[in-house]
Amino acid sequence: MNFIEEIVEKDLQNKLNDGRIQTRFPPEPNGYLHIGHVKAICMDFGIAQKYNGVCNLRFDDTNPVKEDTEYVDSIMEDIAWLGFKWGNVYYASDYFDKLYDLAIRFIKEGKAYVDEQTAEQIAQQKGTPTEPGVESPYRNRPVEENLRLFQKMQAGEIEDGKMVLRAKIDMANPNMHFRDPIMYRIITTHPHHRTGRKWNVYPMYDFAHGQSDYFEGVTHSICTLEFVVHRPLYDYFLDQFVEGGYRPHQYEFNRLNITYTVMSKRKMLQLVKEGLVAGWDDPRMPTVCGLRRRGYTPSSIHSFIDKIGYTKVEGTIDLGLLEHTIREDLKEQAPRMCAIFDPVKLVITNYPEGQKETIIAENIDGKPELGTREMPFGKELYIERGDFMEDAPKDFYRLSPNGREVRLKNAYIIQATGCEKDAEGNITVYCTYDADSKSGTEGGNRKVKSTINWVECQSAVDAEARLYDRLFAVEDPSASDKDFRELLNPDSLKVVTCKVESSLSNAKAFDHFQFLKQGYFVVDPDTTADHLVFNRTASLKDNWKK
Repeated sequence: MNFIEEIVEKDLQNKLNDGRIQTRFPPEPNGYLHIGHVKAICMDFGIAQKYNGVCNLRFDDTNPVKEDTEYVDSIMEDIAWLGFKWGNVYYASDYFDKLYDLAIRFIKEGKAYVDEQTAEQIAQQKGTPTEPGVESPYRNRPVEENLRLFQKMQAGEIEDGKMVLRAKIDMANPNMHFRDPIMYRIITTHPHHRTGRKWNVYPMYDFAHGQSDYFEGVTHSICTLEFVVHRPLYDYFLDQFVEGGYRPHQYEFNRLNITYTVMSKRKMLQLVKEGLVAGWDDPRMPTVCGLRRRGYTPSSIHSFIDKIGYTKVEGTIDLGLLEHTIREDLKEQAPRMCAIFDPVKLVITNYPEGQKETIIAENIDGKPELGTREMPFGKELYIERGDFMEDAPKDFYRLSPNGREVRLKNAYIIQATGCEKDAEGNITVYCTYDADSKSGTEGGNRKVKSTINWVECQSAVDAEARLYDRLFAVEDPSASDKDFRELLNPDSLKVVTCKVESSLSNAKAFDHFQFLKQGYFVVDPDTTADHLVFNRTASLKDNWKK
């Protein structure tokens, strides 16, 4: 149980808000969700599920300059893919009329005023945490003038940036957020994705958020720690108009930071727009759609969030833990396949000319319940270049013309007899096989020290493998004095061709496999009937220190 759950259980015992549990996930539709958002999603939806409440999805669409229906659609798709269901879909724009009326009420009660200073002037007059701010020269203008100007702002008669509506609170308050925060600004240059040109003034986050929670009936407004300093203002705005027993309460937990990546939507947008990645769903990106394309599963991501937990202390999580969770997940379900990345031809000289047979292999050794597959076998095979050495040392146990035997995975025991190279340096290895050593037969029990992977030459399918690595070359890009784009890992993507089993020719997008001795791979959506594309999800080696 985490500390938020302890708070919820205490609130239930005390019948706070009539013992009702209602949460919300309130993303701004100005980008794609990333793994940091998933931590909040699991909290917001998880609390509602555990305590028989409801979690609504609310889009914080108060800035038409940056928002788009593309992001709305992607957010809904990502949440559904993670396995969560929202109770209702709301938008902050649903409450624009109520928020505007509330702003008028604040003006009439002398709690808000129209300021004509520039953003730079307002910032300069804010003061510092140890020095009080300076009051605006427009702070004490008459209520009627404030009303007239605010209505002109909404009517589109005032240019963007010329006026704002500010709350009239306390310019000497030690909490900087209380120093007459901006409630509304003018935006006439961009139509809103839902309301079009109806509005020319838009509420700021601090004014819209708590009120939207209240209008919806939210009981537990759960945020990340950077909103701790905003909470007193959240409560202040509610205090000005809330009556009765119900009111929402804000709680905070630590945000998610991971090594070798960035969590800033602004920086991610730069990477996308400048073509430094292939898009929001580039498998190197920490976005949910990027992780999905990389081959991560919802269950592996849930496991990762469970492992890191929720606290009130900020920290950075080792990317290795995320990689560990996908390996844990896929090792139990991903079929094992042979894929040869650096092929050399192997010719079995004593195998009958023209003979073909089918090897039946388990998808996961020792788990027949997970099915089998057929592997064509013949005289000519592809093996990994690294599995053969012409002049091998004594401790090389794979294929070499030194009399040592090796087993072809799920097939026969072979012994190398020699090799030849053509003018381009391509190697052809020659060997003989023991016809009585087939796996699964009585003779197949004979033990040898090494097993190597293979695919049959004529049936092998050419495929593209995209070998992804960490997006950044440094552990903490945000801590560097350099531009974050200079810190990108130049080896974060390598594209190679390989030979894969013929059974993979029917693989569909997002099918998962373990390529034996290579790593975990997923079929990329770029795959066509004539062109197989695999993304490496994770290498086989797990360096995570449990």
